[in-house]
Amino acid sequence: MAQTQTMTLDEKLAIGCKAVELRKVGDEEGYSRLMRSIPLPPYLAKVIKDKVGLDCLLSTGWNMSEVEAEFGPEWLRK
Repeated sequence: MAQTQTMTLDEKLAIGCKAVELRKVGDEEGYSRLMRSIPLPPYLAKVIKDKVGLDCLLSTGWNMSEVEAEFGPEWLRK
């Protein structure tokens, strides 16, 4: 089984800062793309799945690498 490399907090913050700069210049698409590249925290994925459903969670386009690492890939299929 391949190991999932997690993103450090510094990496997440750097991406967030780049995204904010894009938003400041009016690039909403670039902002959204970068923000979705930051892994969604597993606890937020659980809340979204429990409150609004798996389909909604999967339709967000968020990076699910940390969710899969914590709950396993099957969690996103059931």
